[in-house]
Amino acid sequence: MHHLIPAPRHHRPESGPETRLTLGPDTALRTGAGTGTAARWLRTTVGAATGLALPEAADGHPGPVVDLRVPGEAGGLGAEAYRLTVSAGGVLIEGGDAAGVFWGAQTLRQLLGPDAFRRAPLNPGRAWQLGHVRIEDAPRFAWRGMMLDVARHFMPKDGVLRHLDLLAAHKLNVFHFHLTDDQGWRIDIRRHPELVRTGSWRPRSKWGHRASELWNDTPHGGYYTHDDIREIVAYAAERHITVVPEIEIPGHSQAAIAAYPELGNTDVTDTASLGVWDTWGINPHALAPTEDTLRFYEGVFEEVLELFPSRFIHVGGDECEKDEWRRSPAAQARIAELGVGDEDGLQSWFIRHFDRWLTARGRRLVGWDEILEGGLAEGATVSSWRGYAGGIAAARAGHDVIMCPEQQVYLNYREDGGPDEPVPIGYVRTLEDVYRFEPVPPELTGDEAAHVIGVQANVWTEVLENQDRVDYQLYPRLAALAEVAWSPLPASEERDFAGFDARMETHFRRLDALGVAYRPPSGPHPWQRRPGVLGRPFEGAPQPG
Repeated sequence: MHHLIPAPRHHRPESGPETRLTLGPDTALRTGAGTGTAARWLRTTVGAATGLALPEAADGHPGPVVDLRVPGEAGGLGAEAYRLTVSAGGVLIEGGDAAGVFWGAQTLRQLLGPDAFRRAPLNPGRAWQLGHVRIEDAPRFAWRGMMLDVARHFMPKDGVLRHLDLLAAHKLNVFHFHLTDDQGWRIDIRRHPELVRTGSWRPRSKWGHRASELWNDTPHGGYYTHDDIREIVAYAAERHITVVPEIEIPGHSQAAIAAYPELGNTDVTDTASLGVWDTWGINPHALAPTEDTLRFYEGVFEEVLELFPSRFIHVGGDECEKDEWRRSPAAQARIAELGVGDEDGLQSWFIRHFDRWLTARGRRLVGWDEILEGGLAEGATVSSWRGYAGGIAAARAGHDVIMCPEQQVYLNYREDGGPDEPVPIGYVRTLEDVYRFEPVPPELTGDEAAHVIGVQANVWTEVLENQDRVDYQLYPRLAALAEVAWSPLPASEERDFAGFDARMETHFRRLDALGVAYRPPSGPHPWQRRPGVLGRPFEGAPQPG
């Protein structure tokens, strides 16, 4: 058994004494047009783990060959699809495009075994055995994502690059990069230097849920330079991962207002006294609905577009408290001037402006499902996080949707209801719960369902103070999400969790080799617990099926 995760569409192994291929020092790589990313990754990553140099194969090479090709549609393969064949002569990986070949190379590493996930060979000179097999595979969704919040707790660049490797290992292809929030601004904007000079750090942080009486008095901060971002984007592109940046507007903006007080509603709030927020929750401050605010953020987005080639740009739009606008004479005058009716209309005005602005530059706006309030912008894509309802409404209106409902795939929520879970937050969502998540609501018609372009897991880092805590919340559940995103729903519409759980026995060994501090099936290790730190379980809350 190969215990592949995510499960491929078609997997036909052969058995018998003559159905083993040995890869050793005489193994070479043959690279066709469009296979450069897979070839480089095989040589540097798999080559480092196995000790195989994988030189370019000359004509008539006498040893085994790993042959990479992109026949595309001529080979009967679509976007990101691949066909992997292991036979007596070697390994053939064919892709519908360059990404397909790369995903096939990821499957090859799984076939080689968990030791192929290390950074150096455990036994130099070892011969690597592969059983003869034919695998044909293609993804269910084009958008297979993970959102990482680096605003609440900053993750240094090397940690981000590590997560990109982990996403690639699970055939996930979108990294949603949550870069700004009330608690920190994490991207250098050169025309507005105070955003990082002031907005990228806070003097202390709440330790645990916002109701906790505990504080971490160590100043916390960090940001990414333009060169850091370019490196992250290039590293992701080599792994066929798109980085989608998120710049929050018009709520979740206290770090920006702390840096530039004129961005806030100065007629009702002493914005000059605001610092970067040091606690968690829904912030009461919103951006002022002025032309100056629009010009400021256009400048921000101009630099963002220079750094991120992604077609999609996320503008947040969630949890915008509107009380300041209700109390602000300037905001009320703006509502009347614009003729938008009320505060929801004012939020919609913000989003519609940047929808048009991004569209004019060949990009597409994506926002959380609150952007439906006051009317949805013409070109907007919706990240449906408050359940399915926002996604259903958007799809029925002809808008594309990424399904990421908090009740199913917020992986900062606890995996178990036991007392040892570190800083337990939210719903209990077990590995099986995530595995059984179905992104396409059954009430959608076929045409409406086609607007569900993908699925995404989100991890918010208020109580995740370092890399190990992020690992603990993400894994193994992100492996389950990866299979939901990649593998087709069975005809029975019931996924085989018992089979997945059995395959996880091997996958845990892969995660061990990768150094992932995952949550063990038996519960947290003693050093993974956070005794005495207050969380916020949703006790008694309805548990969606």
